[in-house]
Amino acid sequence: MKFKAAIFDMDGTLVNTLEDISDGVNEMLEHFNFPARSLEEVRKFVGNGARKLVERSIPSEKSADKNFVDEALEYYDKCYSRHALNKSKPYEGIMELLTELERKKIPLGICTNKQKFAAIKIAEKILSPVKFSEIVGDEKGKVRKPNPSRVLEIAKKFGVQPAEVAYFGDTAIDMQTAHNAGFFSVGVSWGFRPKSELQENNAEIIVDSPKEILQKINFF
Repeated sequence: MKFKAAIFDMDGTLVNTLEDISDGVNEMLEHFNFPARSLEEVRKFVGNGARKLVERSIPSEKSADKNFVDEALEYYDKCYSRHALNKSKPYEGIMELLTELERKKIPLGICTNKQKFAAIKIAEKILSPVKFSEIVGDEKGKVRKPNPSRVLEIAKKFGVQPAEVAYFGDTAIDMQTAHNAGFFSVGVSWGFRPKSELQENNAEIIVDSPKEILQKINFF
């Protein structure tokens, strides 16, 4: 099959952001005198947006208190904004992949459940000079993945049909998003979740390196 557009998840797919997310989480937890979380705990908590990340990170007895979660989320956003560019970096081979897709004039998009302000900052600073035509992130009042509405909006802006889009991600949420949208689902094995999660969520193909994407998926 050949595809006319590529849409990517960000965390665990394009950029290894885990340490910066963990640092932001632990700064927030320290502020409220809660125990710190390990890197592996944070790895399991990400994927469903910053609010869910905060709910999973704080003690369980506090996670049901909506007003407290609001307060903790606001503080976490400030913490993460300070940390977002400190340790994050593209996975090996990602810049070469994106540069080649740009050379082929393939429209590039990002759809992530991370905060939109952080997604834009990372795309502009860490993934530069590659330009993404559309960047969709978590915003108040907007649906999140696996709801397909926002990725379908990107496809519409690109002027392509869902079947002409390859969607790349590292989690069950990403594979569900691709299927819900009618995209071709590509699981990447180098991210935050095990390959088994991608298999269990019916990834149509799983790749082990960005280079493999160019070898196995045709863009035109």
